[in-house]
Amino acid sequence: MTRVLRSHPPELSAIQASVRDSLDRVGDEIKRIVLSDFAHIEEVNEHLLFMRGKLFRPTLLLLSSRLEGDASYDDALTPAAVVELVHLATLVHDDAVDHSALRRGLPTVNALWTHQVAIIMGDYLYSRGVAELARVGRLEALAVLANAANEMSVGEMRQLTSYDALDFSEDDYCRLIAAKTASLMAAACEMGGLVGAPRYREPLARYGHNLGMAFQIADDLLDYTGNEAVTGKPTGHDLRERKVTLPLVGALQRATPAEEREIRAFFTLADPADEDIARIVSIVAARGGLAYAHARAVRYADLAHVALDEVPGGVSQDALRDAIAYAVDRRR
Repeated sequence: MTRVLRSHPPELSAIQASVRDSLDRVGDEIKRIVLSDFAHIEEVNEHLLFMRGKLFRPTLLLLSSRLEGDASYDDALTPAAVVELVHLATLVHDDAVDHSALRRGLPTVNALWTHQVAIIMGDYLYSRGVAELARVGRLEALAVLANAANEMSVGEMRQLTSYDALDFSEDDYCRLIAAKTASLMAAACEMGGLVGAPRYREPLARYGHNLGMAFQIADDLLDYTGNEAVTGKPTGHDLRERKVTLPLVGALQRATPAEEREIRAFFTLADPADEDIARIVSIVAARGGLAYAHARAVRYADLAHVALDEVPGGVSQDALRDAIAYAVDRRR
C-alpha cells in the first residue's frame, strides 16, 4: 500500500537534529583520518573537505546506530566518518572518469589538478577509511563496506561498457543504481546497526537499499526538473554525457517513432546545444517519463518504510522515515 509522501518534505537539518552532536564531530574525525605529512595530499584534502556534502550517509549510520538507545555515540563516530570518505572517494573517481569540471558548484579535483591526481586521491581516501576501520577493530563493518565498494566498482564498469546508450533497459538502470548508489546507503545503515543494534542489521540494510534506489531516481529526475543554482549542476547534465536514466527509459516506452528518431539523433551529437537538451526534456515530460520515474521512486520509498516496520520505534526511526520523504521529494 502506497504511503502518502508529504507535500513539503522535511529539511535535512530536521532529520539530523537528534544526531547533530555526533555529526558536528564527524568533520573533525574525517580530518584526523586523512591527515598527511605530504604537502600535496594535504592541499587536495583541504579542497575536498571544503566541498564536502551534507553528510547524509553518516546521518543514516548514526540514526541506525541509535535505534536502541544512545550508548553508541562515540562507537559510531569513526564508521560514520569512513562512510563519508568512501562516498567522497567515489565522487572524485566519478568526476575523473566523466571529465566533470564542477561538483556542487565548485571545481573538481581533476579540473584543479589532473585526472591522475584525482584517481590517486580517491584511492587515498578509500584506503585511509579501510585502514581506520581495521585499526578500531570494526571487522564486520569493514566487510560490509568492502562489499559495497566492490559493487560500486562493478557498477561503474557496467556503465563504461554500455556501448549503445538507448539499449539501456530499466533492469539495466536498476542494476546500475543499486551498485553505484544504493549499495553504500545500505552499507551505512547496516554498519550503524552493527554498532548499536546488531539484531536489526538485515532490515536496516534493506531500508538503506530501497532508500538509495529512491534517492538516485529522484536525483536523476532533478536533472530534468532542477536548476543549477539549486542542484549544483546544470539541468540536462546527464543528457550531455549521454547517460540514460529512468525518466528517459520511461518516456521511450511511449514515444512516437518520430520522437524516438529525434532522441536517437540527439545521442549522435558531439556537442548538443541547450536547445537540443530542452527538446529532449520536453519529449520526456510529454511522454510521461517524469511521472513514470517518480512513481518508481515512490515504490522504493514504500519498501523502505516496510523495512523500518521491523525496527524499534522512537526518535531515530521517525528520523529515518523522514529521510525517505527527503530523499524522494527534496528540492522540488
